[in-house]
Amino acid sequence: MQNKHAFRSKIFKALGHPSRILLVDALLQGARCVCELRELVNADVSTVSKHLSVLREAGVVDCEKRGANVYYSLRMECVRGFLACVDRFNARRAEEHACLLCKGVESQERESKFGE
Repeated sequence: MQNKHAFRSKIFKALGHPSRILLVDALLQGARCVCELRELVNADVSTVSKHLSVLREAGVVDCEKRGANVYYSLRMECVRGFLACVDRFNARRAEEHACLLCKGVESQERESKFGE
């Protein structure tokens, strides 16, 4: 059995590309065929298939052949919560950054008004 840290690293590496995050976001809504995912990512089928292969090998997604199409679905449901956590963190960070910018503007206005 892989050690815990190596396994975690494999998951994070699989999620470490913007196109793969986009694919996972789409799969949060349910199973999709490669043709739908290709349009979403705006890449050729081989590129999308490679990204999906990385996600599948890490255990993040599953695939199922239905007729002529291959459908992918999210296997690792906890990714949903993780991505939601990342989004909340990013929103807080943006708010903090906006507050710092506001404080910087207020400070500059005060300096120009009072010649500080």
